[in-house]
Amino acid sequence: MLASDRDDALMLRALALAGETGASADVPVGAVVTDAAGSVLGEGRNEREATADPTAHAEIVAMRRAAASLGSWNLSGCTLVVTLEPCLMCAGALLQARISRVVFGAWDDKAGAVGSVYDIVRDRRLPYRAEVIGGVREAEATAQLRAFFDPRR
Repeated sequence: MLASDRDDALMLRALALAGETGASADVPVGAVVTDAAGSVLGEGRNEREATADPTAHAEIVAMRRAAASLGSWNLSGCTLVVTLEPCLMCAGALLQARISRVVFGAWDDKAGAVGSVYDIVRDRRLPYRAEVIGGVREAEATAQLRAFFDPRR
């Protein structure tokens, strides 16, 4: 499946959100949740360090805000756009929220759970699956992460 122009535009928004971490110690990851029509329901960026919350990944923050916006945990028909491939926790959460589509930028060959290390969201043994589109604006998402990690290595 190919990314749409809407996916590309939403990835630009997610990249901008990731960039808002600025001098924070949080890894620059941004996420946006939209409804089926493409209206933004929730946005987020990593806030683990800022909030001392181990679950405050960008995806979780965006899904919480989207659920609050809808007044329901059920995000069926929604799309999650995120700059980095979701980890196991986030992949499990997006399945629990019934997210229908996941669009991400950079692949995570160490902890990715939607196609690289694991493929939880398309596991046929589970009762719910999501469509996955990876590599959208991959070079930009990867560059943003490298700019953060390279000085720390």
